[in-house]
Amino acid sequence: MNNIRATFTIMILMWIPLSSWSASLSREQIKGLDEQVQDIKKDVLSISAELNLLEEKLLYPSTSQVSLFVSVMKDGGYSPDAVQIKIDGKKVAHHIYSFKEVDALRRGGVQRIYTGNIRGGKHTLDVSVIGKSGGSKNKSKKTYTLNKGVGPKLVEISLGSGGSPINIKDQ
Repeated sequence: MNNIRATFTIMILMWIPLSSWSASLSREQIKGLDEQVQDIKKDVLSISAELNLLEEKLLYPSTSQVSLFVSVMKDGGYSPDAVQIKIDGKKVAHHIYSFKEVDALRRGGVQRIYTGNIRGGKHTLDVSVIGKSGGSKNKSKKTYTLNKGVGPKLVEISLGSGGSPINIKDQ
């Protein structure tokens, strides 16, 4: 019993100086450590962004790269529910839209729905959309011939514009 009391007393006597030592850390030291942590976070995010760009260049070289973007005509009253895209009969993208995503698209946002590699030449692009226009739900489908050249190919799929539910243009 005395042995337990002695051990407990020693622990309390050791704890008092440790607690006073931790209290002696100044606010400036803590603030300095916090600033260092924030600097490290910024560096890590910067390195991550650079690695993502490098990865994209390696995975999708400009000679075979194709990127597909979806937009919605502003004030057109069209709300997409889902989009499915096929290239040469192969499904490459499918997306179901949330309310926030539709709102962002209607305010002028653009969604990159697919980036991939295709060989040069002609390809068939099939776009299927389910959406609402004027309160009624409808399904639309459009087939487009995509001519892939040497450089990267950018394709815009514009929904609910110009009387047609799907308009496709490439650059």
